[in-house]
Amino acid sequence: MTADHPLLRIGTRGSALALAQADMVRTQLIQAHPELAPPGAVAITIIRTTGDAVTDRTLAAIGGKGLFTKEIEDALLDDRIDLAVHSMKDVATWLPDGLVIDCFLEREDPRDAFFSEQAPGLMALKPGAVVGTASLRRQAQILRLRPDLTIVPIRGNVDTRLAKLRAGQVDATLLATAGLKRLGLAAGITQILPPELMLPAVAQGAIGIERRQADERVAAYLKPLDHGPTKVRVAAERALLATLDGSCKTPIAALAELDAAGALKLRSLIVSPDGTVAHATERQGLPADAEALGRDAGDELRRRAGAGFFDLPIPDAPVR
Repeated sequence: MTADHPLLRIGTRGSALALAQADMVRTQLIQAHPELAPPGAVAITIIRTTGDAVTDRTLAAIGGKGLFTKEIEDALLDDRIDLAVHSMKDVATWLPDGLVIDCFLEREDPRDAFFSEQAPGLMALKPGAVVGTASLRRQAQILRLRPDLTIVPIRGNVDTRLAKLRAGQVDATLLATAGLKRLGLAAGITQILPPELMLPAVAQGAIGIERRQADERVAAYLKPLDHGPTKVRVAAERALLATLDGSCKTPIAALAELDAAGALKLRSLIVSPDGTVAHATERQGLPADAEALGRDAGDELRRRAGAGFFDLPIPDAPVR
């Protein structure tokens, strides 16, 4: 090993949150493998993605899921990095051939966080209040609950979106609680939205580590980091997503949880972008059946939604 040839090369986006998550992975790798402790043994490589470069349009309008991962996956395939750290909610339903995600850190709080200086909670906002979010899932669920609110798309990292809120561009916004906790910003949350009010994005709060499928050396390094319960929960939610052929273009929400006895419960929801039509379902079963439960729930939602539901027009309003 030299400074130019580290033992492991981690690829990540360059946002504060992405770097914090990559550092979490590096720290856990060093704890599990003392030979990785010397400076430079584990290097972090920042890769700029399309999702980072294009900020004046919503993700749904420019391609949906995968916009924060494609360039990083290209680096993996080209052997420029050894592993990639992803927020699983940003990962496309299907991975490129030759890549696999089979290691997950323990999941952080998957719920959405509400921020506002105008009201103590989402349901307390005044009629006509402006909520900033570029997430179709959040938009659809907000309008389902509060059709009297106005939704405008805003994008950017956590600091950017909170700055737009403080500047009065919007009256409220929503962010993932997990990211705020990892950045040490959770104290500023106005309200953590319960799943009964706002069901999270598929795999929200979960960090997945992607590698080349044939790279057994990296697989051995990652094995001690894998959190089994998180893997089960993510498997159920992503099986649902795959069955629905889901992306950022479709308002899909899901949350899988394990109870004290080890039973798996999956809640899932699809909503039209304007919030007027919604279909929800639940499944319970064994952790070993996680993917089957997700597929079964997805099949039911697809049948109930009927033809055309997943082909509804995608809003393309200018981003503030």
